[in-house]
Amino acid sequence: LYAFSTENWNRPPLEVKALMTLLVDTIKNEVSTLNKNKIRLQSIGDLSKLPPKSQKALLKAIDDTKGNTRMTLVLALNYSAKWEIMNAVKKLAVQVENGDLKTNDIDEDSFASALETTGMPDPELLIRTSGETRISNFLLWQIAYSELYFTPIFWPDFRKKDLYEAVLDYQQRERRFGKTSEQL
Repeated sequence: LYAFSTENWNRPPLEVKALMTLLVDTIKNEVSTLNKNKIRLQSIGDLSKLPPKSQKALLKAIDDTKGNTRMTLVLALNYSAKWEIMNAVKKLAVQVENGDLKTNDIDEDSFASALETTGMPDPELLIRTSGETRISNFLLWQIAYSELYFTPIFWPDFRKKDLYEAVLDYQQRERRFGKTSEQL
């Protein structure tokens, strides 16, 4: 879930404060539901830039749910795909500088392992709510072969039936990953 982008800091200060308060309240209110449903909470993004109260609530929830194994919910907070890609490049550059990696050994796998989402599968379906038809700097590397689904429904109003519609739409698609239908 793309909860807060790095660009969202440019919103009016009162709105940012309200969003951070909502984040803390929501996390505190949902931890018991996450545990009941055995859902592990994780986060991607530069958490060090979040207000201390938000960081503390998030890290506590992540710790409180770390043993859950049914599903993982990943919140993107203070996240930007461009930021993530730049950080991955820097990580690989340090490895090259230290002699731990040769430039010619950098490939898709080594690059992906330097991303925030290392160890997580790439999304198969990206659902974009609110009638927007842009990606908004979200998981640019990881969604290279994701199916995109756009809906006019705003996130707070997105319900189980809307998710079912998106999944049914996805199931009608042919995922070819660069191949032709005949090659599948």
